Amino acid sequence: MTLAPDAVRTMFDRIAPVYDVMNRVMTAGMDVRWRRLAAESVVRPGDRVLDAACGTGDLAIADLGAGAGRVTGLDFSERMLERARRKAVRRKEALDWVQGDMLALPFADATFDAATVGFGVRNVDDLALSLSELRRVLRPGGRVAILEITQPRGVLRPFYSLWFDRVVPLLGKVLPGGAAYTYLPASVKRFPTAERLADMLREAGFADVRFRLLAGTIVALHTGRVP
Repeated sequence: MTLAPDAVRTMFDRIAPVYDVMNRVMTAGMDVRWRRLAAESVVRPGDRVLDAACGTGDLAIADLGAGAGRVTGLDFSERMLERARRKAVRRKEALDWVQGDMLALPFADATFDAATVGFGVRNVDDLALSLSELRRVLRPGGRVAILEITQPRGVLRPFYSLWFDRVVPLLGKVLPGGAAYTYLPASVKRFPTAERLADMLREAGFADVRFRLLAGTIVALHTGRVP
């Protein structure tokens, strides 16, 4: 199951009201810690940071918590951005929200010191292009962190299949707009493995690429650096 870019945008506009609730339910609240780890892995004090596919703004806010001087959150769903703006009203002086596409980032080359993406690259129409765009807008020495669901290994595989293929879509159906979560299992299954994503980051021009598996291999955190 794949969706065209406009369909993905429409889907995220529709699920914006339930997005945060579903994240907490699906991960038993662990997504908050994962975002903090992603931010801390690449953000340095005073950095100018891009949080691409920012959704409702949780990772952008975590970037500020990790010491960023200013964070730009970008997403192509205006409904998601509306919620991000409301959520971050107390930190608005350090946050910018931009509606835009990861495949054509509306920023000049070498604009940012760091970039983060939380559960967003899985939904882009051209993964290789999105990684190249992240590379383009980072300065030499700039760092990237990508947090994404991955297919688990070993004993967790049967539990994962039950949870994401059966339970998550059922949970989504009880919430307004949440039926779109039937798309989630398919999007994970067609996404590259953690090893392949690491290779794609290297192909996009990143160095020192590493990844760590979290939550018993269900989530991967990739990092890299611009030479």
